[in-house]
Amino acid sequence: MIPDGPRGLFIKTPAPQIVELIALERPDFAVIDAEHGPFDRAMIDLMMLAGRAARLPLFVRVPDAAGHSIGSALDLGAAGVMVPHIASVEAARDAVGRARYVGGTRGFSSAPRHASYGSMTMRDIIATGDRSQVLVQVEHPEAAARARDILEVDGVDGIVVGRADLAIAMGEGDTAAPVVEELVLRIFSDVRDSQKIKGVVVSSEAERQRYAQLGANWFIMGNDQSLLRKALRQLLSA
Repeated sequence: MIPDGPRGLFIKTPAPQIVELIALERPDFAVIDAEHGPFDRAMIDLMMLAGRAARLPLFVRVPDAAGHSIGSALDLGAAGVMVPHIASVEAARDAVGRARYVGGTRGFSSAPRHASYGSMTMRDIIATGDRSQVLVQVEHPEAAARARDILEVDGVDGIVVGRADLAIAMGEGDTAAPVVEELVLRIFSDVRDSQKIKGVVVSSEAERQRYAQLGANWFIMGNDQSLLRKALRQLLSA
């Protein structure tokens, strides 16, 4: 039996209707791609509003590990953040600190959505905020070698393996290149016994099943743009 796990997708199109459409098919989550997609604070705010209305948990892949990027996404109501290009234990600790009030450096305000616009007590705002999930991306061979140590950092809820950036960092132009695949397998082998999130971006159910057998337990199944292109290709080829 193939192990299961939460399945979602990237959203790269800045339109709240996309969130509503995706939610109709009941994925477990979606990730707003503010690293590569054209999302400013105002648009992320609208996307989060749609996510709340559709009861779809939304993460934000922030553009960087800066405190304002992480804090802004969480203030707007993200279920968590995905922080790209984390290559060391120290960088992972810094990312966690920027997402936390207690023991961290996240700025406090009772005004944002995550604080129910001032209707929560300060104590509850802090407790709720510090339960937000922090996922870090392993996207470089240096990070791959330290994947287990990074995952074990207190406050890191999971890692997400970025196969495309790994391939580029290794001088390859294909995520299926044998050296890339070997490194990805090594990452999952190193973290296999962890109960935390061990995520990966896949392009098909066959890939999901293959990585699930290797220990992955959280899956980003493509993105809204690739799904639209695939559907159009099938429609027009028919």
